[in-house]
Amino acid sequence: MSILEIDDLKYELPDKMLYENGSLRLNKGEHLGLTGKNGAGKSTLLKMIQGDIMPDEGRIVWQNNLSISYLEQQLTYSEGDTMFDYLKQAFSHLYQISDEIQEMYEEYAITYDDELLETIGKKQEKLEASDFYSIETQIEQVANGLGLTAIGLDKEVAKLSGGQRSKVSLAKLLLEKADVFLLDEPTNYLDVSHIDWLSDYLNQLDSTYIVISHDRDFLNKVTTCICDIDYHTLTKYNGNLEAAMKQKQAKAEQHQRDYDKQQKEIDKLEAYVRKYKAGSRSNMAKSREKQLNKIDRLAAPPSGKPGKFEFPYEMSHSHLVLETNDLSVGYEFPLLEDINFRLHKGEKIAIKGFNGIGKSTLLKTLIGEIDKLSGTIEISNDVKINYFSQDLNWEHPNQSAIDWLQVVHPKLSNKEVRRVLSKSGINDDNMSKPLSQLSGGEQCKVKLCHLTLIKSNLLVLDEPTNHLDQQSKDSLKETLNQFEGTVLLVSHEMDFLEDLVDQVYDVALGKMM
Repeated sequence: MSILEIDDLKYELPDKMLYENGSLRLNKGEHLGLTGKNGAGKSTLLKMIQGDIMPDEGRIVWQNNLSISYLEQQLTYSEGDTMFDYLKQAFSHLYQISDEIQEMYEEYAITYDDELLETIGKKQEKLEASDFYSIETQIEQVANGLGLTAIGLDKEVAKLSGGQRSKVSLAKLLLEKADVFLLDEPTNYLDVSHIDWLSDYLNQLDSTYIVISHDRDFLNKVTTCICDIDYHTLTKYNGNLEAAMKQKQAKAEQHQRDYDKQQKEIDKLEAYVRKYKAGSRSNMAKSREKQLNKIDRLAAPPSGKPGKFEFPYEMSHSHLVLETNDLSVGYEFPLLEDINFRLHKGEKIAIKGFNGIGKSTLLKTLIGEIDKLSGTIEISNDVKINYFSQDLNWEHPNQSAIDWLQVVHPKLSNKEVRRVLSKSGINDDNMSKPLSQLSGGEQCKVKLCHLTLIKSNLLVLDEPTNHLDQQSKDSLKETLNQFEGTVLLVSHEMDFLEDLVDQVYDVALGKMM
């Protein structure tokens, strides 16, 4: 049974069409993943579904009397509220019933009205059926699964970082146990163990949900169907992401065969018309021309290409690239201590550790962006570092990608800047937009494009795949495999690290794995 119906959906931005004649049915109990290239309109569609954006044309209709939860971008809390206080908001409707019961008992003590007792009994049954008396246990279970108990549930919400607030928002959504969940990049700021917990939690739910995630492995685990946004159309496939992409590929290959066959027929008819239109066979030519006009022409297969990244290599003669001894990193207090490892020429090493442990801080310390607290860092003299930060913060967010690259690479002409941006998967329209208006994936491509213009022999990459579509991730992985230099990176995407890194350094254990 369909609980969501989308028909004839159309939505156009000033510079491009996102959807045209889009249709989708979401059935009760389905776990649907939204997929598409960066900028295809995944988050926009989710915002339309939750009612934050109105389409230009078409209808989006939910079944009546459904409870729908989505991730809050701005947390609503009172001064002094702790994480525990905030998470209790997920059960506000139950606390209201509990308060009503208390008021009824107080009234009964005065009136002795037996009808009140009957009403109290019904409300009490509702609380028990909703596990009201295990709320604290439920909060602790979800908070522990997402790594919030390590922060402390008594910590004030106002003092949480942006990543921690995202986790708290996700925890509250899960605790609400709505009929439908709308999840936009729920794995952001989660480490591998927390993503695994979330996967298991979602899989056991009877609720329906729609999820967007750049984490391919996560989507494979938690989806039963896929809605792929490609070239303005919405196409639903049954099965998880892997199964859906196989269906999409088979469909594309069949379309290519049908298109090629039709083009061959069209070319043959057009050649006949050109040859005999003015001669003795003109009547036959007119007949062929009528055939041509009746053909329902298939659309040409799309020829879009993912970003291609090539990191230029600076020759290095040092075998030992980097070495740390008893290194301690952090800010006022240490986040990580006694870090001892060596990085050799040509090695590709991933850094592993739970979210918030200090992986990004470690990278920033190694490249000299922040000071170490104690210990030593020795880097060979001929090492040239190229660094990718996961933060999408721009000093001048209203600058276009073209303007920004010309500032940081002043020797490049406008034509050269446009060429490298295009090669990195940024189209003409997007390279002229303010950086702040680009999708997260497109901003990542701009930053990666910047790295392709700098010679180096040590790439230090902090979550480089965040926000990237699968094609761009595959392209980046291929490029890193071909890079002659050394790579040190942080990534929670195990499928990206597979067949790429030589070793994994576990910061919690303090050793290579």
